[in-house]
Amino acid sequence: MRSTTAPATITPPAAEASAPAISLRGVAKHFGETVAVRNLDLDIARGELFSMLGPSGSGKTTVLRMIAGFEQPTAGRILLDGAEVTRKAPFDREVNTVFQDYALFPHMSVADNVGYGLAVRKVARDELRRQVTEALARVHLDHLADRLPSQLSGGQRQRVALARALVLRPRVLLLDEPLGALDRKLREQMQIELKAIQREVGITFVLVTHDQDEALTLSDRVAVFHEGGIEQVGTPTEVYERPATTFVAGFLGAANIIEPELADELFGRRELLSIRPERLRLSAAAPTDSAPTVTGVVTEVVYSGPATTYVVELRGGTTVMATRPAGDDSASHRRGDAVHLTWSPSDLYAIPGSPTRTT
Repeated sequence: MRSTTAPATITPPAAEASAPAISLRGVAKHFGETVAVRNLDLDIARGELFSMLGPSGSGKTTVLRMIAGFEQPTAGRILLDGAEVTRKAPFDREVNTVFQDYALFPHMSVADNVGYGLAVRKVARDELRRQVTEALARVHLDHLADRLPSQLSGGQRQRVALARALVLRPRVLLLDEPLGALDRKLREQMQIELKAIQREVGITFVLVTHDQDEALTLSDRVAVFHEGGIEQVGTPTEVYERPATTFVAGFLGAANIIEPELADELFGRRELLSIRPERLRLSAAAPTDSAPTVTGVVTEVVYSGPATTYVVELRGGTTVMATRPAGDDSASHRRGDAVHLTWSPSDLYAIPGSPTRTT
């Protein structure tokens, strides 16, 4: 029978209650002549599911390793719940890390893997067994306590690694690409479960990922990394709908970036504009209302199941993408078709820092 014990949550002392779970102040990391992280300032709130998103080499994993204590910053300070831990060893920080490869002991049962950290801490046997049972029930694996890791699926092994980290009740749980080894369907399922577990236990999760969909699906807030720095921090809606830079606009999903000269010609706005493909509408006939429109020719059609993406060449050779959901009978075009593109003016977003039109 599954345990119904209420999960324990981590509450910092009252004096620390107002401090962020994690604070980075002027943090930098150099590997010889290579600057991996540059002058980073960042606060992560207690109880937040925070994602560090970016391509390979952007610095996100190095930041995670510095928070964990596996790397020492070249400059700057790291604070956990207001207390400085910059030079503390990993085992002196109330932080645990779940890695992509899970690092389970193959000769140990699921229960023994989960209880290993408690055994190292010399927790009494009955208390250890109780906490392990509770941790496995939380990830819905209490019925597999006696199995070996080799007898589990990829998703089950991921949950064992998560239970092993959570049973130690850290203030912060760091997750380094934890779902990267799973196939797409299982990864999507585990995203939902991971978010539910985080809400249940109420501790701070910091996730490193290069998967935009994963970051948008899971996170309370996202930091988009690029070349050792942070381009933007915000909610998933903010970073997707209102990107702060052209890098963020192009990295998060797909975006049509319209240079100021062309934007002036097409839209009457001399600004660097972004419009998402799903906000552009296609039709064979010119619109009968007053909606703004441009004409173009379909040069490519890409079907992906839930949606179809049309690549449309405008006059002057500029191409844009327009995405329509499956089942939209109004959008059924072929290569070579002449089409009209329409949009709502509110869907055009001026990327900050771009020049404005002068009269």
